Amino acid sequence: MKHRNNNFETILDSIADGVFTIDLDFNITYFNSAAQKITGVPGDQALGQKCFDVFRANICQTICALGETMKTGKQRINLPIDILNSEGYTVPASVSTSVLKDKDGKIIGGVEIFRDLSAMETLRKEISNQYRFEDIISKNYEIQGIFDILPDIASSGSTVLIEGPSGAGKELFARAIHNVSGKKGEFVAVSCAALPDTLLESELFGYKKGAFSEAKKDKPGRFARAKDGTIFLDEIGDISSALQVKLLRVLQEREYEPLGATVTAKTNARIIAATNKTLSELVARGSFREDLFYRLNVVKIELPPLSRRREDIPLLIKNFIQKFNALKDREITGISENALGTLMQYNFPGNIRELENIIEYAFVLCRGEMIRTRHLSREILNGMKKRSDTDAKTPSSHLDAAEKEAIIEALQRHNANRGKTAAFLGINKSTLWRKMKKYKIE
Repeated sequence: MKHRNNNFETILDSIADGVFTIDLDFNITYFNSAAQKITGVPGDQALGQKCFDVFRANICQTICALGETMKTGKQRINLPIDILNSEGYTVPASVSTSVLKDKDGKIIGGVEIFRDLSAMETLRKEISNQYRFEDIISKNYEIQGIFDILPDIASSGSTVLIEGPSGAGKELFARAIHNVSGKKGEFVAVSCAALPDTLLESELFGYKKGAFSEAKKDKPGRFARAKDGTIFLDEIGDISSALQVKLLRVLQEREYEPLGATVTAKTNARIIAATNKTLSELVARGSFREDLFYRLNVVKIELPPLSRRREDIPLLIKNFIQKFNALKDREITGISENALGTLMQYNFPGNIRELENIIEYAFVLCRGEMIRTRHLSREILNGMKKRSDTDAKTPSSHLDAAEKEAIIEALQRHNANRGKTAAFLGINKSTLWRKMKKYKIE
């Protein structure tokens, strides 16, 4: 029997995953070689110690996975955690837990298997950086093309016009241009559609004391605040003809007059304008000045709707889950395949902003570790039901197309190496092979 135990320990010492066992008092009774390597704690120091004193994970003092397993008998599989090793460094890991029983079936302790995800985390960060520019995340080829030229746009100092649907992230691109430009002044955003004409004029240009009855003292406008920086004029297509004339002067002469002023003020603020309309069409209809349009349209960026960049939906969902985990002190690990499939088929009239709201709504309803279909809003589920009733033959066509495209892109990136491609996608090689056969990918 002792020889058998020695063979068993030899096998456990040869695997890359950390393994330790505890008794009912949480004292460590076995600590394999990989566990020693990952934690930095020698085996002779770990044995007999409380597991939470050696295996210093972020869940040890709150929701102990192994303790819950010993209490309920329910296994935990691949729970993401962070371990604090002996040198004080955080090691990302995943843990699986199970009970230990004697020959009579009585629980005598627990076993925990944990995997060091440092290399995978480094890979994920590298992948994330490939799809990130400042706070913008995308693997879509149109957005990637914009990423390529954003540094040149930022350094040019030229006026920029960003066109795209509401919720597509126009302000994020404007902020990215400002941040990369190296300008020392502020980034100042103004929503032109949110204010009536008279208020918008005073917000942009400021006013002098006595300009009107409520003007008790001088107030600098947004152009003054944006000195040495950038002013972002959102929804520029909604401003009146009168304000268009005054803004044209700013662009032509780099000067303006605060309300009630007798002298002009100079501005060196860079102007970035955005609209959810097509300004050239407004010009053709006579509702937007042609000369102002050409002053704004020096460098033009056109953002696609989210429905044209569906491959970004999983990336954006992951990003929003991380954001709301931090804001709401939650530990939601991801989204189920069915819920993701539903969102991959949804049209997103509100674009990225709507997707963010959908995930925030799911956080309100979700009490587990995974966002599921039942946590999505009723409007989305009803809309998808109507769509599936009219298109019952291909309810998952968009999801399949996006998945196929992601697999082809990953294979190309890794020179058709299936092992690296599977690791990149976070799936098993066998799963990758099945999907390649399904989509007829050579």
